[in-house]
Amino acid sequence: MITDVRVPLEHRQPCETAYEQMLEKVRYEGAYPTRERAEEAVRLVLGGLGRQLTGDERVDLAACLPLKAARVLTAQIPATRLLTGWAFVKDLAARSGASLATTRWDTGSVFAAVAAHAGPDLITRILHQLPTGYALLFGRAELAPAA
Repeated sequence: MITDVRVPLEHRQPCETAYEQMLEKVRYEGAYPTRERAEEAVRLVLGGLGRQLTGDERVDLAACLPLKAARVLTAQIPATRLLTGWAFVKDLAARSGASLATTRWDTGSVFAAVAAHAGPDLITRILHQLPTGYALLFGRAELAPAA
């Protein structure tokens, strides 16, 4: 079992428990009727994010997530062309056959859980690596530099 050495041994959770808790957070945030629907959203969105992230941010995020979630993220080969936040949602909608509104909702719900695991500093690093539009998906303001 892979564990985070920063967390004292008595506070570590088995991988399955941590993943189940993540799914419950996504289910709550997204108001999904079933755990299975929340898991579909997690797999779709983390798979998409895995195609966008590279380098230390990808490795560090995988280390923060429960093992099952990290595997979904890292199973994807990073794309050669990064997508803006809106293009990311459109790509996920096309892959899943869902509407843009549903996919946007799924993305926000999963990213809320991801942010809870990763913490604000790593999310800031991730947002600096990605093109514009992802901050809003993570529930943050998208600030443009002054002209």
